[in-house]
Amino acid sequence: MSDNKITFGKVFWPSFLAVLIMSIIGLLIFFLILGGIIGSFGEFGPKPLAVKDKTVLHMTLDGQIAEKGENSFDASSFSLNKTIGLSDILYGIEKAKTDTKIKGIFIEIGDLNCGFATAREIRNAINDFEKSGKFAVAYNRGEMISQKEYYVASAADENYGFPSSNMEFVGLGAELSFFKGTLAKLDVEVEIIRGSNNDFKSAVEPFFRDNMSDSSRVQIERYLNSMWLDIREEIAKDRNVSATTLNEIAEDAKIHRAQDAVDYKLLDGVMYRDEVMELVSKKAGTDNADGIELQAFEKYATKKFNQDQAKAKNNKPNIAVILAEGGVAVDGDGLTSKEICKLFQDVRKNTSIKTVVFRINSPGGSALASDEIWREVKLTNKVKKVIVSMGDVAASGGYYIAAPATYIFAEPTTITGSIGVFGMIPYTGKMFENKLGMTFDRATTNQHSVLSTNRKLTPAELAIIQEEVDNIYDEFLGRVAEGRKMSKEQVNVIARGRVWTGRDALKIGLVDKLGGIKDAINYAAKEYGIKDQKVLYYPIRKDQKWMEILEQIEEEEENTSIKIESAELPKELVEQYKKLKKIESYSGIQMRLPFELDIR
Repeated sequence: MSDNKITFGKVFWPSFLAVLIMSIIGLLIFFLILGGIIGSFGEFGPKPLAVKDKTVLHMTLDGQIAEKGENSFDASSFSLNKTIGLSDILYGIEKAKTDTKIKGIFIEIGDLNCGFATAREIRNAINDFEKSGKFAVAYNRGEMISQKEYYVASAADENYGFPSSNMEFVGLGAELSFFKGTLAKLDVEVEIIRGSNNDFKSAVEPFFRDNMSDSSRVQIERYLNSMWLDIREEIAKDRNVSATTLNEIAEDAKIHRAQDAVDYKLLDGVMYRDEVMELVSKKAGTDNADGIELQAFEKYATKKFNQDQAKAKNNKPNIAVILAEGGVAVDGDGLTSKEICKLFQDVRKNTSIKTVVFRINSPGGSALASDEIWREVKLTNKVKKVIVSMGDVAASGGYYIAAPATYIFAEPTTITGSIGVFGMIPYTGKMFENKLGMTFDRATTNQHSVLSTNRKLTPAELAIIQEEVDNIYDEFLGRVAEGRKMSKEQVNVIARGRVWTGRDALKIGLVDKLGGIKDAINYAAKEYGIKDQKVLYYPIRKDQKWMEILEQIEEEEENTSIKIESAELPKELVEQYKKLKKIESYSGIQMRLPFELDIR
């Protein structure tokens, strides 16, 4: 009798191979088709952006605004992650001002995520746009209208809110997180080493205190008050309400809803979106909202900016703008010495470039990486003058890399200074023993052969590290003194880890002038005799034709109401996770902003 049993292998492997082969064939066909589409783009080029007469640009400020725009593909949700850059926004508004087909800008503001210095540059660009005689209408549509969102919207000629939106206008406040209790529960101790007189360098306070020190409170309250004064004065100018009145409104928390803001003349009215669109259509000269020509501002600005960059790249650029954003590190994400040093080297080799604008938005980080970048800035400044433009923050290591520049611009609300150094050394031995029952033993040839977080440092070892921190701080003072034409003693008076606003930094000589990135570019051009500005931004934009295809697919999905949503963690949990990841990345001696503030 024969054995007619069918084994698992006889069924599985032929089926598996068949599926695998078909999958490979399917992928090959997909990529051949995709390659053909991309090839057609290369042959004929992407279609130029068609702008019709009486077009209104629709600017949606919802989400993060970074220094440089980036598009990336999220495979998990099969969608595009798009971040519009500040440079794209400013360039788009500037081009729209002289574009005869553009009648105005409709600014719709949701959950805006940026610093106050970035917000100020956008509102200044809106003010400048209005000088052309074209209109700007802002619409605050979020469930909660934050002060930052209103600050941007207040620059528009007309400013409206959604009828049931809540609104906050209560002044600025900051909340700091402290981990002393958390570490105690985990049986973790932390040795803190700061520059000997760096009493304002409070980055380490969360690890050994449960509240702010007097020094920390003094500097935080000082720059919050300075920022609040600037914000009130600018809103007062646009809304024709005194800065004193604005402070009284905030002090008594008189505004709770959008209608309250109308009553106090901060908004021009409350409207539903269809009502705002009718108003915009009339301003654009069309009969009704259905006939209005709306153009996505993001697409307009990005297309115009990319076209400008392609032209500048191939037409002997004379001004380079190097964009640097994030924590300073040797490698990885953010502002890395590996990337920034290479960009400065490339700029020095480019013979057509006459001067460099170095845009910094950074709280600092690694002392070693900061020193690597400092060296490249100094070398470049010897042959092509470097002008620094500070964004939301350029503090500690972020200021260190600015120090060798010829001239420094900052916004009044820029957070800068924080000239100081610190190090942290955790002791985890007790945690492992008490929580996990683990113990450690060592064999050494010399008394300092094993420096481990699982044993406490001796007083002698702490003294060695303290000396090194003091040496780095002394070097920091010297770098700033050299760049700012001061003595080390003069710098030490305003250093000690203290944070300053851009306005205060101007008074004490840490910056040369108040202004944004466009001011820095114009100064560079004027100072070095450049009449026809050809500005090339670094990192140089790469032509990604496949991204245009994905953008078209995404637009089709939006038009047919088909969206693939990805699961998201709660926002507060994500923020705490990011903080812990940053702490985990700390390595070596740090030149870092003394705190991370949630300014509301």
